[in-house]
Amino acid sequence: MSDTAPADRSPETVSPDHHGSHRHLLHKPPEHEIRPRPVDAIIVPTVRYATALEPTIDLAAKLDCTLVVLCSGWSTPSAIAVLARKKNVELVAVDVRNLPRSVMPEFATDKLIRGSRFERRTDTSLKRNLGLLLARLVGWERVVFLDDDIIVSESKDLEDAAGLTDSYAGVGMAIGGFPDNSVVCHAYRAAGGAQETFIGGGALAVGRDSITSFFPNIYNEDWFFLLGDKDLRPTAITGTVLQKPYDPFADHMRARLEELGDCLAEGLFWLFDTGRQIKDADVRFWRQFLKRRVSFISKVIAMVGGMRPDAERGRMLDSLKAARGRCQLITPELCVRYLEAWQADRLTWSIRSDMFFRKYAKGRQDRSPRAMLSVLGLGSMTTFVSQRLDHDVADLDVPRAVAVGEGHAFDRGVRPLPVAKPGVETGGADVVDINRQRNAVVALGVQPLLAGLDESGADAPGSVCGVSLEVG
Repeated sequence: MSDTAPADRSPETVSPDHHGSHRHLLHKPPEHEIRPRPVDAIIVPTVRYATALEPTIDLAAKLDCTLVVLCSGWSTPSAIAVLARKKNVELVAVDVRNLPRSVMPEFATDKLIRGSRFERRTDTSLKRNLGLLLARLVGWERVVFLDDDIIVSESKDLEDAAGLTDSYAGVGMAIGGFPDNSVVCHAYRAAGGAQETFIGGGALAVGRDSITSFFPNIYNEDWFFLLGDKDLRPTAITGTVLQKPYDPFADHMRARLEELGDCLAEGLFWLFDTGRQIKDADVRFWRQFLKRRVSFISKVIAMVGGMRPDAERGRMLDSLKAARGRCQLITPELCVRYLEAWQADRLTWSIRSDMFFRKYAKGRQDRSPRAMLSVLGLGSMTTFVSQRLDHDVADLDVPRAVAVGEGHAFDRGVRPLPVAKPGVETGGADVVDINRQRNAVVALGVQPLLAGLDESGADAPGSVCGVSLEVG
């Protein structure tokens, strides 16, 4: 095929230097192919306060599935446990702030850009990869990744997506509400460009056969997760979710930090759009594509410049100029080296996942999330809320008291246990719903951690193995 935009796109609405849609690469299964299946777990990476998880907790209750919340920033397992218990939701909440380095391999892609201006210091990919590893060890067949700012109106949409994972590497849901795009593409749409959205990790169902893929720590990591040796693996779209609004132009650094990942992903998908494969992404291709990218961003700057002057237009221009400046620093050789490192990382992750499975899970009778996180050394960092225990409350030498919530917990003369307010980290919390009929809840080892609090009493975003946090 020619190296142009897809033939079904109108030349009047599509830039010659940019493909505003990749939707034609997705399969839209007909109704008769959709067979709903149970969702084993919803996995949510989050940095927000616990209240942001209320819609997802309600969703997990409707689906009667485990909710896995991977916490950092303002998010704390103990505060989420309060809400999960009220809805009788099975919760596994892991504080990843001090995740042992032994859990995750050292990726070649991270080493390649570490210490450079292209380094992405966020923990979203780390959390998603931890979710994949947990799913593999526990033996979950179908999981759904949801971001903490995604609203699912119809729980059945997740079951429909889960049912399709037997046939597709990933099944995403259409993003309604606020569009899910990069900063550059947001500006392009705002200025009148033809820009659609693709699927992504914000609402993505993954089956057993895809759990051995991984999310590299780069913008558009979810697109990389869906790739195979040659091109995009079979990927479907079904159902609709809503993205909460945010301001993509609030800080021009966002555009800078997105640019390498946006260039790499858009470049690869340009190849797929024109019938080519990953192997065609050589130095010559990247030299041509990077010229197109700079030309495209310059065109968007001109389009935005023609809009009516206001505060947002000024922020958009700042962001676009930041993206163009960063793009001009990306070399064709860096793009080739990154893809080589990513392909090596795919093998590294597959080997590590297999090794952990053989070492900790294969042949083991107890493959519960509690057991698997314990052998990974994450037991003390995890809070559990469970309705599926094998022992009775009488077997435990602990007081029957509600011990997780805001302020203090009381139960007819039982000494109150100090419990941190939502947003303040608690360490070693292990919350268990012992008896649903009697609503007895037992907490083991709940101790507020006061270190690191600012004068206001609220904890600020932290870091994970030197990785800072991304909000929004």
